[in-house]
Amino acid sequence: MSQLPQPDLEYLQKVLLEMLAIPSPTGFTDTIVRYVAEQLNELGIPFEMTRRGTIRATLKGKLQSPDRAVSAHLDTIGASVRIIQDNGRLGLAPIGHWSSRFAEGSRVSVFTDNGVLRGSVLPLLASGHAFNTAIDQMPVTWDHVELRLDAMTTTRADSECLGVSVGDFVAFDPLPEFTESGHISARHLDDKAGVAALLAALKAVVDSGIEPPIDCHPLFTITEEVGSGAAAALPWDVSEFVGIDIAPVAPGQQSSEHTVSVAMQDSGGPYDYHLSRQLLRLAGENEIPVRRDLFRYYHSDAQSAVTAGHDIRTALLAFGCDATHGYERTHIDSLAALSRLLGAYLLSPPVFASDAQPAEGTLERFSHQLEHQTQMASDTRVPSVDSVLATPAKKKRK
Repeated sequence: MSQLPQPDLEYLQKVLLEMLAIPSPTGFTDTIVRYVAEQLNELGIPFEMTRRGTIRATLKGKLQSPDRAVSAHLDTIGASVRIIQDNGRLGLAPIGHWSSRFAEGSRVSVFTDNGVLRGSVLPLLASGHAFNTAIDQMPVTWDHVELRLDAMTTTRADSECLGVSVGDFVAFDPLPEFTESGHISARHLDDKAGVAALLAALKAVVDSGIEPPIDCHPLFTITEEVGSGAAAALPWDVSEFVGIDIAPVAPGQQSSEHTVSVAMQDSGGPYDYHLSRQLLRLAGENEIPVRRDLFRYYHSDAQSAVTAGHDIRTALLAFGCDATHGYERTHIDSLAALSRLLGAYLLSPPVFASDAQPAEGTLERFSHQLEHQTQMASDTRVPSVDSVLATPAKKKRK
């Protein structure tokens, strides 16, 4: 695509930094929903909101059906107050799936019903001078960390008088740093970096004045970290759904901080054959650096939409990130590649225009993964049907 619009990377980094400054653990997302809605207003992209705050936008195309959707999530991991201990410190329960190992030493905000308190998350044995090597024997579980409030509190009553209650949300400081090398380090890049890449792609398409071939519905979900994500977010005739999320860069994975990843499979099973390969083709045609990868301990908005019963093709695009759900790090190269590929996808025709209607009583419009003769040209040999179904008497006469 020679007309592929290029994302504004300064805009991408600006909205990413502004979103990182907004605490948004799952269940505490109203403020970041308002922020993203304001960005869509500035881009002139109409949207509606569900009761709880999932944003459903519409980028108009030449045709209304079959539609496509792209989704990124606004919620992050975090914690909530599980118990107020006798010493005034707080026991925590995680929001989302993550290890307490990454919580230790963090600065946090506790959102009570009437204000915000600051504090630190510490292991139960937190002083080397008091406990020496016993610290090294501490198990890594949420039962072995506690939140120390920056307040005059040494009893449960003291903390309750400060307004602390069970169920209060705890947000972990993002600690963002954008370095001259192009690296971006912070908590909660999952999925605020993906949201920023999507907003940059939408801005590039809108600024270009190019009309997409079909309607596209950008979705910004608020419960991905707890599994429900896009389950109830698709009221339209959507045939293609591309999730946007984080790609772990680690031993055994193929993803890179300098490329966009197309996930071929995650814990919910394989993604759609045709849609995934269309994304790979678009990356090749536009010289966008891309990797294939498979994520074993991972779910996405796309998976939640299928689990909810939507008959849609799904795929997943992801930016490469080191230390996912910890102190995460990506590179502007990966976010640029993700945003460019999203732009190419938004301006591409549907994988199958025939997906607008079910194929009733005919295979004429049904897809091929491989042509039949190619797929059946295999070294695997099977006995003939006659030899299997022949009766013992017939076999004996022979």
